[in-house]
Amino acid sequence: MSEWRLAWTFARRELDARFRGLRLLLVCLILGVGALAAIGSLTRSITGELAARGQSLLGGDIELSVSQRRADDAERRSMARIGSVSETLRMQSMAANAAGDTAPIELKAVDAPYPLYGTLRLTSRTARPLRADETYVGPALLERLKLRPGGTVRFGSARFRVAGVIADEPDRLSEGFTLGAVALVSLDGLDRTGLIAPGSLYESKYRIATAYDPAQANAAFTKRYTGQGWDTRTRDRASPGAERFLTRMGEFLVLVGLTALVIAGIGVGNGVASYLATRRPGIATLKILGATSGLIAKVYLLQIAAVSAIGIAVGLGIGIAAVPLIVALAGDVLPVAPSFAIHPLPLIQAAAYGLLIALAFAAPPLLAAGAVPAAGLLRGALDSRRAPLAKSAAWMGAAFAGIVALVLVTSERPWFGAAFLAAAAALLLLLAGLGQAIRLGAARLPRPRRPLLRLALAALHRPGARTGALVVALGLGLTLFVLLATIRTSLDANITRTVPAKAPALFALDVPPEREAAFRATIRRIQPDAEVQTVPLMRGTITAYGTTRVADLKTIPEGAWALRGERGLTFADTVPPGSEIVRGRWWQPGHRGAPLVSIDERMAQALDLKLGDPLTIRVAGQERSARIASFRKIAWDSMGFNFVMVFSPGVLADVPHNLAATVTMPPGRERAVVRALSAGFPSTSVVEVREVIGQVQTIVSQMATAIAAAAGIAILAGIAVLIGAITAARETRTYDSVILKTLGATRGQILTAQALEYLLLAVILSGLAAVIGIGAGWYVVVELFGFEWLPDYRAVAATLAIGAGITIGIGLLGALPILGARPARALREL
Repeated sequence: MSEWRLAWTFARRELDARFRGLRLLLVCLILGVGALAAIGSLTRSITGELAARGQSLLGGDIELSVSQRRADDAERRSMARIGSVSETLRMQSMAANAAGDTAPIELKAVDAPYPLYGTLRLTSRTARPLRADETYVGPALLERLKLRPGGTVRFGSARFRVAGVIADEPDRLSEGFTLGAVALVSLDGLDRTGLIAPGSLYESKYRIATAYDPAQANAAFTKRYTGQGWDTRTRDRASPGAERFLTRMGEFLVLVGLTALVIAGIGVGNGVASYLATRRPGIATLKILGATSGLIAKVYLLQIAAVSAIGIAVGLGIGIAAVPLIVALAGDVLPVAPSFAIHPLPLIQAAAYGLLIALAFAAPPLLAAGAVPAAGLLRGALDSRRAPLAKSAAWMGAAFAGIVALVLVTSERPWFGAAFLAAAAALLLLLAGLGQAIRLGAARLPRPRRPLLRLALAALHRPGARTGALVVALGLGLTLFVLLATIRTSLDANITRTVPAKAPALFALDVPPEREAAFRATIRRIQPDAEVQTVPLMRGTITAYGTTRVADLKTIPEGAWALRGERGLTFADTVPPGSEIVRGRWWQPGHRGAPLVSIDERMAQALDLKLGDPLTIRVAGQERSARIASFRKIAWDSMGFNFVMVFSPGVLADVPHNLAATVTMPPGRERAVVRALSAGFPSTSVVEVREVIGQVQTIVSQMATAIAAAAGIAILAGIAVLIGAITAARETRTYDSVILKTLGATRGQILTAQALEYLLLAVILSGLAAVIGIGAGWYVVVELFGFEWLPDYRAVAATLAIGAGITIGIGLLGALPILGARPARALREL
């Protein structure tokens, strides 16, 4: 019989069907593997759904879009040569019911072929091409204006019959963020509204279904019409905004999964150490009967492998089942709701991670158990000797090398995962070193006079003390509490800051310049003290900066979000409110000299721009250039007109444009002003700012909840590790408790001494946990999600104190079974 077969015979006979002694190992692996399996499966499901629905999400194989104009005949002929074409126009507008109630909408005009891919679904029947006097509306608009199918609604100067309620708009995701519900009309119906005029802000989109390679056909079209203002997308990049969100959320979830994995590994080590301590008599018996250290290591390795396999299998099952649950609970946080599917690759990866982490952290206690001689085991010396350093290092090194290799091979951003593993290893080494320092320092400190404090201090350095394991467990737990508190309070503060102290009440688009005086008069007739600010507004795209053409960039520089798509453009004689010149000078009023532009300082830093550098934009189908005259610091949270680029008047004054306006007024009369403007200015779109703020608050709040829920997995793993560390030290603490009780100590005194021990550790570790947790929180909030760093340090301190209290409480709960041990029985067993 081979040694492995003999080892399996012993291992099988000793295994408990209820996994007694190995439950911590089981729980930690279930948490770690389950988290990774759920994260990998969810990410793969969403990316697969985006890829599979690329055509329907985009509405075609190619999308060509241009602002404030429609394609001319030559451009339409070029599109037709590529494939079947569908034209849509979209713009911000207002809807009004018969009673004069209004609501902001995203008005979208579609032609008969729309949609080329996917299906426009209505709640009650199949969609058909719209007639000129019909509209399909979203359910939110139906509820807001108290409409019903068959009723009428006004867009601009025309009335439409509600012909259906939209259940699913196939290209909704690719359209991006909208203010208000969507309403669909035909192109002829849009002409009836009178909303399209020179200077109106609208976007024309042409979706093309083609049998040619989309990338090549797209490149040929843009090369032919360079400088005409066309933005393009293909089906493999149907929703870049959703992809960016998914990338950032994926990075955070990878952090959570790897954190849970590392913490689970520590729990595995503690669980194995605790289990082997209970098996000391059996190990001693095997050694007396002639078993070698290798055979004993194989026996318990097989037991641990068997339990690990069960834990990994359960974790994989939980990961699979968690995906539809997350999809149901996450709601609008996810870009798409993927259908249920089992993806083998992320499950294989999660299982491999779980197996490697179990092997890595189980190595030291397994080797230590085999290295202690039988006499030492009978005397209770399992914890007094460490594993052979060379064998332990080789085993753990091979397992960690496998983990690193798996990260590098499977991760989309290998450096990200590798950097995290390096940081996690550094943190564990730091905590382990701190644990050793605390143990040595406690041994050298003068003995306190108070007995209970002296007992607590002695417990940190006595023989068999698990100070190192407790420091690691407590340090990780407190760090996770701080991390979660900084993320949550920062996101909550970002939500609060979306409502500035003096925000405009209303925001208006497409105010005709020749009717500006009438626009102001209408508002002041209802609210005489209203403050109205107007600026010229048009849309344009940055095509070049310095000596760089944006089209030549392989990737957009970090922080240069203004290069993605179109931006609002304006011109002004004076510095806009909410802006402060930080470098350079503003031009003189009435400047008619060389074209100049003022740039946001943060964008200038991202693009490495200098004063005097040229900046080229494309507006109304033409390219125009200006020299950078100044950099501005912009108060983005003022909810006013905050333009990345402000030009001198001569650059854009001749471009057809309308005005945008903000109206600042006391609360209470907003609806009355909106109704008056809707009646007198049917082509003007007026939005209540509080509605926009409400949408932003909802999105950020959902994200904060999702982040907190994800981080909760790591916290659960941290609690399991702490329980494991306490369990691993139970035998030594039982012996101490029995001796103290024999010498006359009461249960209360023993419990107080142990509470003081945990309190000392918590106080020492709180500072380190605060530094590491705050640093990690900053990275998640600022670097991953791009929010402002606004933690509430009082709340963080309170959370740290609560976390310390929870960990101390867990430690004391773990001590209760020890206090119940009977001295005579415990001494016989020891």
